[in-house]
Amino acid sequence: MANSKILLLLCLFAFSFSRALAFEPSPIQDFCVADKTSSARVNGMVCKDPKLASENDFFFPGLHIPGNTSNTQGSKVTPVNVVQIPGLNTLGISLVRIDYAPWGMNPPHTHPRATEILTVLEGTLEVGFVTSNPDNILIRKILQKGDVFVFPVGLIHYQRNIGHVNAVAIAALSSQNPGAITIANAVFGSKPDIGVEVLTKAFQLDKGVVQFLQTKF
Repeated sequence: MANSKILLLLCLFAFSFSRALAFEPSPIQDFCVADKTSSARVNGMVCKDPKLASENDFFFPGLHIPGNTSNTQGSKVTPVNVVQIPGLNTLGISLVRIDYAPWGMNPPHTHPRATEILTVLEGTLEVGFVTSNPDNILIRKILQKGDVFVFPVGLIHYQRNIGHVNAVAIAALSSQNPGAITIANAVFGSKPDIGVEVLTKAFQLDKGVVQFLQTKF
């Protein structure tokens, strides 16, 4: 019986240890300001000498300025991640401002490295995300000013302004560099192109339709 208990404890320890290794460790220093001049390749960005850090390494101005929504989607994402604030390096957080023209949309996309929590500052948004295979259930909600919604990491999601006035949202993301994969751009605008025969079968479309979509993206 004693041996069984010891074996169980060892198994639980191994499981906990493996789970701990699966996630980025917490910072072991006050900060790690990204050194954008370094050519070293690491999972993240190299730290510069902390003695050279300044207030501007932790600062980004101008998030109050509306983004230009004069584009085909009618939206503009203004990122504030480690590229804009070097002091975010290793801290595992970033944010974006999203502006939407009337009926503008932030099209279906994913963040491969981050969960997103979005707050509506102005306007009315339709938002939603789709669960993974095999169910692919759409979780959808209409948001008003002050409402908050969460998009789980890696899942396809979107936002759409369903009002006649401009809308604005702020979203926080659980990564210093969350990444973004816009589905239509990635599928129909890859370089080089994904084979027409692959997309024709995958989307159950005529070859001509696939070729037309590839020219659009």
